[in-house]
Amino acid sequence: MNPDSLQTIEYEIALLVRLITAYSPKLGKLDRSEYLIMSELNENGPMAINAIADKLLLNISTASRQVGTLESKEYIKRFPDPDNGRISLIEITNKGQEILDTVQKGRYKFYSEILQNWTMPELQQLENNLIRLNKDFKQRKK
Repeated sequence: MNPDSLQTIEYEIALLVRLITAYSPKLGKLDRSEYLIMSELNENGPMAINAIADKLLLNISTASRQVGTLESKEYIKRFPDPDNGRISLIEITNKGQEILDTVQKGRYKFYSEILQNWTMPELQQLENNLIRLNKDFKQRKK
């Protein structure tokens, strides 16, 4: 592995995170953590807090705090797990779904504009590499 390549990759990822963070407030009413939790719920259906934490590599207290914030905004709600009444499941509300849909449309439009000059093979390569990179990060754990 080329150390110069690793240095460039590390810097470019850090810069990408910074640039996305800078644009995010213009793309909707959800911060990064809210967006990710609601996207997970939208994709996977109701989940327990510990499953959300595991999926997003958060500790339980951080996940609980973020879920509490979303719950106070009425974007999500809790209900007892029918299989284990001691556990609460979290699901997205209609209000939360509307907000998420709006934010996703704004984000998709933004990315479409940024990537408009990329070819389909370039987009497919980027998609595959991002999926692989995120998978490798998740397998690494904290």
